[in-house]
Amino acid sequence: MRFGVLGPLTVWTDAGEVVSIPGLKVRALLADLLAHDGRVVSTDRLVDDLWGDDAPANSAAALQVRVSQLRKALEDAEPGGKNLIVSRAPGYQLQVSPDAVDALRFARLAGEGRLAEALELWRGSPYADFSDMEFTRAPITKLEEQRLTAVEELAEVRLAAGEPVDVAELVAEHPLRERLRAVHMTALYRAGRQSDALATYGELRERLADELGLDPSPELADLQARILRQDPGLSGPDRRPLTNLPATVDDLIGRDQAVAEVRELLDTSRLVTLTGSGGVGKTRLSIATAAQLTFPDGAWLVELAAYDRDTASLADAVLAALDIRDSAGPGDALDRLADTLRARRMLLVLDNCEHVIDQAAKLAESLLRAAPGLRILATSREPLSVAGETLWSVPPLGLPEEEGLDAVAGSDAVRLFMARATASARGFVLDESTAAAVAQLCRRLDGLPLALELAATRVRSLGIHELVARLDDRFRVLSGWQRGVSDRQQTLMGMIDWSWTLLTDDERVVLRRLAVHADGCTLEAAEEVCGDGGLDVMELLARLVDRSLVTVVEGPSGVRYRLLESVAAYCRRRLDDAGEIDRVRRAYVAYYTSLAERAEGHLRGAEQVRWMRDLDAEAANLRGALDSAPAPEALRLVNALSWHWYLRGRLHEALRSLDLALSGSDLPDGVEVEKARAWRAGFALLLGESVDWEAALEIADPAVRARAELFVQYGVTDMPTATAVVDRALAACRELGDRWGVAVALSRQSRDAFTLRELDKLDRVGHESRRLFTELGDRWGVLQANEWLGGLEEIRGDYDAAVRIFTEDAGVAEELGLWPDKVRRLSWLGWIATYRRDYDRGIETCLEALRLADGQGYKEGTIFARMGLCIAARRSGRLELAEEHIAAMLRGVPRGPDVDPLLFMPTVLNELGHVRQLQGREPEARELFRESLVASRKIGDPRTIAGTMEALATVAEPEEAARLLGTAAAARAAHGTPASPDEIDDIARATDRAKAALGEAAFAAAYTSAP
Repeated sequence: MRFGVLGPLTVWTDAGEVVSIPGLKVRALLADLLAHDGRVVSTDRLVDDLWGDDAPANSAAALQVRVSQLRKALEDAEPGGKNLIVSRAPGYQLQVSPDAVDALRFARLAGEGRLAEALELWRGSPYADFSDMEFTRAPITKLEEQRLTAVEELAEVRLAAGEPVDVAELVAEHPLRERLRAVHMTALYRAGRQSDALATYGELRERLADELGLDPSPELADLQARILRQDPGLSGPDRRPLTNLPATVDDLIGRDQAVAEVRELLDTSRLVTLTGSGGVGKTRLSIATAAQLTFPDGAWLVELAAYDRDTASLADAVLAALDIRDSAGPGDALDRLADTLRARRMLLVLDNCEHVIDQAAKLAESLLRAAPGLRILATSREPLSVAGETLWSVPPLGLPEEEGLDAVAGSDAVRLFMARATASARGFVLDESTAAAVAQLCRRLDGLPLALELAATRVRSLGIHELVARLDDRFRVLSGWQRGVSDRQQTLMGMIDWSWTLLTDDERVVLRRLAVHADGCTLEAAEEVCGDGGLDVMELLARLVDRSLVTVVEGPSGVRYRLLESVAAYCRRRLDDAGEIDRVRRAYVAYYTSLAERAEGHLRGAEQVRWMRDLDAEAANLRGALDSAPAPEALRLVNALSWHWYLRGRLHEALRSLDLALSGSDLPDGVEVEKARAWRAGFALLLGESVDWEAALEIADPAVRARAELFVQYGVTDMPTATAVVDRALAACRELGDRWGVAVALSRQSRDAFTLRELDKLDRVGHESRRLFTELGDRWGVLQANEWLGGLEEIRGDYDAAVRIFTEDAGVAEELGLWPDKVRRLSWLGWIATYRRDYDRGIETCLEALRLADGQGYKEGTIFARMGLCIAARRSGRLELAEEHIAAMLRGVPRGPDVDPLLFMPTVLNELGHVRQLQGREPEARELFRESLVASRKIGDPRTIAGTMEALATVAEPEEAARLLGTAAAARAAHGTPASPDEIDDIARATDRAKAALGEAAFAAAYTSAP
């Protein structure tokens, strides 16, 4: 039975039903006993609390009547309930476990740092229906203070984690609490509300002075000073964003109404396409709109300008933008993406669809059909023509409709032009002398934002009047220059062409060569690909940026230089005209091949984070280089990139790229081909394909062969075969002095030792693997070794040590962007919470892991998280939840005596058996446990075998149960694998059941006769 005082007084049975306590005095008696936290309350105290000055003549007898009524109410609700009220001199005591009273459970959880869980126990004001009685005043004051302290601590924890916090209402209720005020100030500052943060400090300072004659504490005054100087330390930690939308560097002028209209359309339509000519501002409008919308799973920009192949490549673009791990499984990239997004509520911005319009339409249609919570905002020069599509044509900016300074200044086109012109030409103003010329220029440029921005950069060198004169001349010359192109598009291209003629020869060289890059480039890339002779590429880039022909973008990997799509299209034609395409593409392929090879050397050491991010940023260029590379460079490129693809989970991309590189008819002989074939075999195995991987390992060079074996073993599911491959690779790596290879082999041996419960070996090889990875600075490798060392601590029952390892590693995995590793660490933590019988935490943590695994398309992680969920759910009595996740894991998995079982099958079958047992379906439970025992014996895991025998013993015939228990005990002793708390429960239940049927002597005989 449970008791609640964190709100109105409430009593529940163990099944969760509310218990009726009749009579105000009886309820007050119970509240009084609860208020004393399990201590004995004297008869005199109780009489005084319940009746005060109006106590009846025979007060002891009156109290005894109320005690009897309370005992009867508790007994009627649940047998044995009357025994909770105990007579103890000099009065009475409520004798229940601390966790049965929500106030005491709250104090325990808060003391353990489980603040969110503790605060969820509150249902309102404490002792709400007895708050006017004297005996509740002290407990109420104490509990409210504890609650406020917990709220403050939780808010500080969330601030430290970079999460948003809102305590405005609590500050209003408790205006003099300085700790709460500090949380409020910090949260406001992080939300970009510096003035509000300072204002709330000022309010507190005035209140303290007026009401108490005090000043704010030194700590709070220091916080105010840090806010004033914008201390970077107040910004909080970096968190993985729920968006990849680029930050705007300047204002979006003249589009407020457009943003509002597109937002409104997205409220009712799942696909909105912004159409319009190039340069009209479709991309800027889509990003500005997306930035104002809130979706639980974020808003994500997918730039399609660099893609020109098939629908699968567009699906890859979305996967890359969302940083979703590629995963094994049937179907193409589009099918897997649709499955991954099925449960998400998010916005995709598909930018620049026109050159892949059919593929973009198929992508949008497939994703919208699969994911009901998805919205798509597309930009294109033509509609996608998908059912349900809503079109919104992006107009040019508004032009001056009348003459005169006020009329000209009020138009959106003029506002944009002036903002950009005054940024580059200080002192330029819109006045009576310039208004007519500015208006004429904006009209001639048809209000196209890109054309206006390009023209604005010339004000400084030409002045507005000369600019207009030259513009008119230029457009007369260009009139009709390109057939089949809209007037507005001709205006834009004419503007770009005119800007081109104003460049120096060197500036033109660099600009046209930049167009070979698929998605922008670094300064180093520009210098290597675009430069030759005495070109100062850095200086020339700076000039092109000033002229708005090149844009600068800063991301995680540093500064990048990009061409707007219309400028890039123009420059590609100029590159063709100059006859430079072949030369520039050779330089392009050479640079990115060299970059990949340089990066590959750092992906296994201390700089792996930086180089992974650099390769992430260059994904489109690396793909473009591969498409253009002749066979020798293509092989070098895929071999250099394969380990990065594996770390990032891009398995399908790796397989396609390797197939492309190996498809040429002029493949050179040598190690590069052998390496590529070995990589391909390994990725094919990871994706579940049948492949002759042993033939792919026939490599002459022993160092290359050993590394190839270490990669292929990740996909070999047969443990004895994988073990032989790893042992052979380990011996070769030791002989060759390949310390990284030794560490990888040992980490795999650690996993196998964990599976087979060879604990001494696991301890030895796991620590050696971790030591080597640590010395090499390979943090990915440390994670691999640590996982099984944490598993070792779990097996030994040192849950604190295991939790410490998995918690620290979850943070490292998030920092490295290795989301599958974080999924596994969260799942481990959920399992351990379940072993500790903290089922709520186990379910919560495994649910977090499941959401992350689903979001990444990580199938193995989904299974691991679901296993923890079903175990915690079943053991906490939530059978429907357990069965839901068990069914999801068994769906489509082959079963039977002739099937090689997957590693997770015994555990899942055991859980389903326990569910059936609790449902009273013992024959079904018995068959499931027997099926699990067959599977676990095939796998060879002694701990699972023992646990399955113990589970089967709970439903077996008594003599068989005794033999099963004896065999399991011998296996545990032989392998040093103690039973978990829940397995101990199985052992106890099966033992009691068998002894009751057989007697002590017969049970002992059967137990000891077990093999």
